[in-house]
Amino acid sequence: MVRKCNCPEHFPNWDDTDVDLAGHCILKRGIPMFINMPLAFEAYLQRQQREVENLELPERWPRFILTRTGFFRGQIIRLLEHTQSPSRHLGYLSTPFNTRAKLHNGDVGTLKKSVRALQHSIFDEGKIPQELYLSYLTCPKCAAHENMKILLLRRWVQSDRLNKLVNKRRKK
Repeated sequence: MVRKCNCPEHFPNWDDTDVDLAGHCILKRGIPMFINMPLAFEAYLQRQQREVENLELPERWPRFILTRTGFFRGQIIRLLEHTQSPSRHLGYLSTPFNTRAKLHNGDVGTLKKSVRALQHSIFDEGKIPQELYLSYLTCPKCAAHENMKILLLRRWVQSDRLNKLVNKRRKK
């Protein structure tokens, strides 16, 4: 069944888990941003959806989109099954690509506490947080009658130095 809204039909159950996305085939598209706020977000989602449909790219989780924000530029990323395509937007995630996921119930205005909790859990294990990816599991149309859900993915890298400091602090 194809949904008329932009909510993903299925999405991974990654709440409070570490996920290694290294080597996943992705379809990425750059989007304009202004101070981390996407401009014409729906238009870029529709363009990417048309590209998926026109090239018949097999998605791992249909309509599951990761959004990476930036000050003036960002990206929307879809995880695909391993495939070959003539699209210049097709690529693979780098190795290592470790992320920690957290499911946030609420809208963007209440996201601050969840992001901080996610970041502190990564720091407490001696890892350095890097990029933040958001996946809107509830579109604005459905948010009017459902609870808004956002999946946060924070990429991290292992740090020996930070790990030593954390272990030293735990021993005290």
